[in-house]
Amino acid sequence: MDTIEALLTRRSVRKYQNKPVPAELIEEAVKAAMFAPSARNQQPWEFIIVDKRELLDEIPSFSPHAGMAKGAPAGVLICYNKDYDVAEGFFPQDLGAATENLLLALHAAGLGAVWTGVYPREDRMAGFVKMFGLPENVIPYSFTIIGWPEKEAEPAERFKPERIRYNKW
Repeated sequence: MDTIEALLTRRSVRKYQNKPVPAELIEEAVKAAMFAPSARNQQPWEFIIVDKRELLDEIPSFSPHAGMAKGAPAGVLICYNKDYDVAEGFFPQDLGAATENLLLALHAAGLGAVWTGVYPREDRMAGFVKMFGLPENVIPYSFTIIGWPEKEAEPAERFKPERIRYNKW
């Protein structure tokens, strides 16, 4: 799949087949996430791959829009590590780019995924901190739920030329 095709056909997938995802595919997608751009190349991220059923089943108890984790074989928690921060204030952009790279790499591998927001919701952040024993300097940012799609998602038309301007408003 080429880059433009991946960008135009990626969709949020919330229903998955009851089929495990090979660790190598997830690790390759995490590798792609680590190649995201970041302010001053600080790369302020950490990744936790989640494939234990009991953990995936518990996540919706504190992350209300992550209910599909109960039927998914895996997920990836992307966290911000304050110790790597050399460009203060830019971590949301950095980790957003890493999350998008992760989603695109998973899609290119034929997997389905959905980005569920964690940061800046205190209740969700606290749930992930507690569940994974995150140290004080590590802040949970996003949780991506992963699996083989139950069905192929139809591409959406999102191009809105009326939102493009040249050189002035």
